[in-house]
Amino acid sequence: MTGRLYAGASGFSYPSWKNGFYPADARNDDFLRLYAERVNAVELNNTFYRVPPEDQFDRWAAQVPDGFRFAVTASRRLTSFGRVEGVDEFCRMARRMGDRLGPLRFKVPQARDDGFLRLLLDALDPEVAVALDFRHDSWDDPEVTARLEERGVARAGAWEGAVAFRYLRLREPPYDEEALALVAAQIRPQVAAGVDVYAFFRHEDAPTAPLYAERLCALVEE
Repeated sequence: MTGRLYAGASGFSYPSWKNGFYPADARNDDFLRLYAERVNAVELNNTFYRVPPEDQFDRWAAQVPDGFRFAVTASRRLTSFGRVEGVDEFCRMARRMGDRLGPLRFKVPQARDDGFLRLLLDALDPEVAVALDFRHDSWDDPEVTARLEERGVARAGAWEGAVAFRYLRLREPPYDEEALALVAAQIRPQVAAGVDVYAFFRHEDAPTAPLYAERLCALVEE
C-alpha cells in the first residue's frame, strides 16, 4: 500500500497570482477551479475567522476534481478562551465536502491545559481526520502525543507518528530546487509506507506557494 502527497498553498483566492499562476484575465470566481487543475490540495484559513454558510462547503467541493483535498482550519470561535463549543457542528458542516475533505486543523495557541485537550478530543468526530496545531512549547510532551495517537489525531508539523497521515506547514520561503528536493526526500518514504502527507506552503503576494507545491509533487513522483 502506498500513500499520497497532497500539496498546495494556504489559500487560493489571491488576485496578485494573476499573470503568474492564474491567467491575466481570470475572474475571482474561477480561481479555485483553475487552482485545482494544477495542484491537488489547499489549506482553507478564512474559515478560522468566520464560519461560512453550510452551502459554501458544497460549492467549494463542486469546483474541484476527484482526488483533490481541502484541509479546513477550524473556527477560532470553537475553542476560544479555553472553551470547546460547536466542534461537532463544524465537523458536520465540513463533512458536506465528502471525499474532497482532508484534515481539519485546530489551532491551539494557549499553554498546555489537559482539561481543554480532553474536552476537544471528546468533541471531535472520529470519522474526520484532525491535526492539532500547537503554538506553545508546553504541549511538547510524549504524554500529549500518546493521547493524540490514541484518538488518531495528528500533531501538525510532526514528521513521525502512529497516525496514518502527516500535516506539514512549510513556512520558510524561499524554497529553491535544492530545498524542495530535501523536502521531497523526507516525504517519499512516508508515502511508500502508506502514509498520506498534506503539505502546505505559506501564501505570498507572488504565486510562489502553488508553484512550490506543483514542483514538490513532481519531485516526490520521480
